Amino acid sequence: MNSHEFYIKRCIKIGKNGLGSTRPNPMVGAVIVRNNTIIGEGFTSPYGGPHAEVNAINAVKDKELLKSATIYVTLEPCSHYGKTPPCSDLIIRHQIPNVVIGCIDDNEQVAGKGVKKLKDAGVNVVVGVLEKECKEHHKRFFTFHNKKRPYIILKWAETNNGFIAPESKNEQKPVWISNTYSRQLTHKWRTEEQAILVGTNTVLQDNPTLTARDWTGQNPIRVVIDKDLKLNKNLNIFNDKAETLIIHGKNNSLSNGNETQKGWSIHPPIGYENVILSEIDFSKKNAIAQQICEVLFRQNINSIIIEGGQKTLQTFINEDLWDEARVFTGDVMFKEGTKAPKFNGQQIFEETIGSDTLKIYTKYD
Repeated sequence: MNSHEFYIKRCIKIGKNGLGSTRPNPMVGAVIVRNNTIIGEGFTSPYGGPHAEVNAINAVKDKELLKSATIYVTLEPCSHYGKTPPCSDLIIRHQIPNVVIGCIDDNEQVAGKGVKKLKDAGVNVVVGVLEKECKEHHKRFFTFHNKKRPYIILKWAETNNGFIAPESKNEQKPVWISNTYSRQLTHKWRTEEQAILVGTNTVLQDNPTLTARDWTGQNPIRVVIDKDLKLNKNLNIFNDKAETLIIHGKNNSLSNGNETQKGWSIHPPIGYENVILSEIDFSKKNAIAQQICEVLFRQNINSIIIEGGQKTLQTFINEDLWDEARVFTGDVMFKEGTKAPKFNGQQIFEETIGSDTLKIYTKYD
């Protein structure tokens, strides 16, 4: 491993500190090196705050040292004004002579413009160091901008004999297949992604909260497929713990601006200002997941966990709209029930968590 790769690896490591808080911005990591010594480093602040390059430069007390240093970044420094000024301008202003970049920013607002601006100012720029690893690190960001949809993670727990739910149950609450430790890990994952999606039946049967109550972090936006607006406003998904996006069908009284049986109208009633309503055409049977992705893209959601039941999960699988599948197998069995989704993926990870086994898959390239 050469020195450039060593420091880019460090950038990736510290960039992960921004997972779950920088969205929809990328979780960039930056390291400033002078005479083979790190003199400053930083990662992207929560959305709206300073970028990684700014935090790394601010960490260097003696700014004169920057004039003979190299800044390493996982992603091309921005060249446009957004919530903050361009990072490329800041690098130029501090006269940092060398910039090493993991990968180019595909966002059309940048897309090589940051590199060009740096080179035009006389900065020595190296691009493509550990490019594959940096693209993997920024997979949510790249999926959103390149595929115009969120990075999609499928997640479920299944029994030893392949069921995800029993045939019947007596109470409106989940029947746990995975153990306490696996469920806590799931809540950690919820803080790392921007949204979580379930279908109508999951809400009706389990009355879930869909928050990260077992882990410290930000609750995801709750996305619920409710074609016919069946869901009562008193369910847990409508509490004030997070925003809720309801995806409903075109052919119901809501579309005409009338009150529905459950009390919804075009605008959610007072006390439910955290609810967003969006419609899709459910008659397009082979494009339901695609339409949902279009809604999520318009809502600027760059990553989502699909935790719905078999029907919801299979819908995204059948339309080939998924990136990862995280599957727990618990040490329990059901005699009858709902079978786990069927999919074709490449296993990339396996871990034993107490009595459970976790396997993670990606789609085949």
